[in-house]
Amino acid sequence: MNSLIILFVLVPVLIIVLLLLNYFLAPHKPDFEKNSPFECGFSPIYGQTRSPFHIQFYIVAILFLVLDLEIFYVVPFTIVLYQVGSYGFTIFLIFFTILTIGFIYEIAAGVLKFGDQRSVVSIKNN
Repeated sequence: MNSLIILFVLVPVLIIVLLLLNYFLAPHKPDFEKNSPFECGFSPIYGQTRSPFHIQFYIVAILFLVLDLEIFYVVPFTIVLYQVGSYGFTIFLIFFTILTIGFIYEIAAGVLKFGDQRSVVSIKNN
């Protein structure tokens, strides 16, 4: 069987079948909690529409993405290490050195230091 037939015919048919099975066989019992808006795990404060969300969480997420990209490049390189020769190995060492210097700079700048942010919020509210 041709792989394009599988990709363009069988996969959409399988998706439609699974969605229909879910629609007809799953219990539908919505209650107040299921229909309430999702607020990222924070309890809503009466009279306040937004709760403080610190930028460190976004910075850690970006650092995690950089680490994922590093692994994305390291794994294929380890597979073809004997084929790239010394030039490819040198280029990879330069890439890895630049990433390492960047992480050392981020640690020295204190990006990954988290304090007790709850005490800061409670002092501002008092």
